[in-house]
Amino acid sequence: MRTARCGFVAVLCSLAWAVPAAAADQKVLVLDSDGRVHARQDRALSDDAAMPAPPRRRARAVAATAAETKRTVIGALKRLRRRGAITRDEYALRRAGYYAARRAARKLRGTRASQMNAVLRTLADIAARRQLTRSRLAPLWLTLDRNVEWWTEGALLRSGQRIEFEGSELVWQYYPGQGIQLQMLGNFGKLNGLWGGRENARLEHMLDELLPLAAGRAGGVAWEYYFSFGGGRPPWVSGLAQGTAVQALARAARRLDREADVLPVAKRALAIFEARTPRGVRVPAEHGDHYAIYSFAPNLRVLNGFIQSLIGLYDYARLGADPRGTALFTAGERQARHEVPAYDTGAWSLYARGSSQSESTLGYHDLLQGFLANLCKRIETEVYCSTAERFVEYKSQPPVVEVRPRRLRGGRPGRVSFTLSKISDVILRIRRGGRLVEERPFGAVGYGKRSFGWDVPRRAGEYSVHLTVRDLAGNPAAATATVKVLKPKRKKRP
Repeated sequence: MRTARCGFVAVLCSLAWAVPAAAADQKVLVLDSDGRVHARQDRALSDDAAMPAPPRRRARAVAATAAETKRTVIGALKRLRRRGAITRDEYALRRAGYYAARRAARKLRGTRASQMNAVLRTLADIAARRQLTRSRLAPLWLTLDRNVEWWTEGALLRSGQRIEFEGSELVWQYYPGQGIQLQMLGNFGKLNGLWGGRENARLEHMLDELLPLAAGRAGGVAWEYYFSFGGGRPPWVSGLAQGTAVQALARAARRLDREADVLPVAKRALAIFEARTPRGVRVPAEHGDHYAIYSFAPNLRVLNGFIQSLIGLYDYARLGADPRGTALFTAGERQARHEVPAYDTGAWSLYARGSSQSESTLGYHDLLQGFLANLCKRIETEVYCSTAERFVEYKSQPPVVEVRPRRLRGGRPGRVSFTLSKISDVILRIRRGGRLVEERPFGAVGYGKRSFGWDVPRRAGEYSVHLTVRDLAGNPAAATATVKVLKPKRKKRP
């Protein structure tokens, strides 16, 4: 049976971080100045609703050119120094930090060594592709330094573990095979959380940490991701993360009375919404612009990311009184009002459409409903309001399941068809008379026309096929049909 994949690889971060109202205490591991690791609750972080990766593309081997193999990290730093992009002192500082990281990696063993070397390889790959620009030095060398610090002093980590360092508000996350990485959606979600909690001292401290990490991109600035993900090579950007960034920056600027220095940075961050993928996140569409959740995956349409990017643009434009932000919101909103109905199956919500279509998990269903309700409150457009209301109703409606009766020849493989109104856990039971012939759990099965294979018994007669289903909100349903098994055909004698 084809099962619906309602969650991909949960590796990025919490989408709920984009919504301060959803904030809840979350445990992070913190490395203190004495090299000790302890867990603590960070009230500014929200409960997890992990953002899945896009479907991975089939890997293709690409031979490095002779020029690429010669483009080293040190060579890139030398070019920046020769062009006057960095001073001699900064060149010496970056060079020393890079060599210190390499020396640290040679002293490590096992997982620690592999993670540290992975971070070094990523930096080398960025340099080889001439992507090591002046503005990327700060986030990349901070990533290098924090990985040295963690893997020489910190604990081994579970996948997706969130990390902080004493004296810093920045949020990091562990991606096995790629070390610990800055989680930009998580960081700006946390900035929103500090704003919502009115923790102004921490808010300003984190703001001052985030501003220098913006890299030049598409004629403006962006908070990029510096690790490979779902087929995308770093550096890449997310419309969801950048929309949350301009929202959080505008809120912090107003709260801290820092419009003069913060709003110009937020305004420059609008550039990726104007630039087409892969430099930016703009995907021209029939009615307006779609803003991609990943700059490297323009055909993957994730509605929750698109709607939150619009909310971020709307809030930024209102707080910053910026017509440019308003124009970007309007272009996206024109497209969104036409896209939203396509994510309503009539019984549940879709997580994504395009290159990969799948129904939402319960967490993503709730998240999308909340985003739509938030957009409804801002602009009171019917499609967002009514869809949000229906998504609430779907959680209390049981699934509808039907099994198609049919005739199958005994002793041969056969298939039995059924339909399901929404993603549900499915258990199959087949009985002949009062005797259980077969029982099989299928796990999560997506909506629509489905079928399962059955090695039909040789014994003829009527078999009862019973499906018990339970949707993601816990609502049960069941259906039964009779399958008539015919006598096996006799083999003809030669």
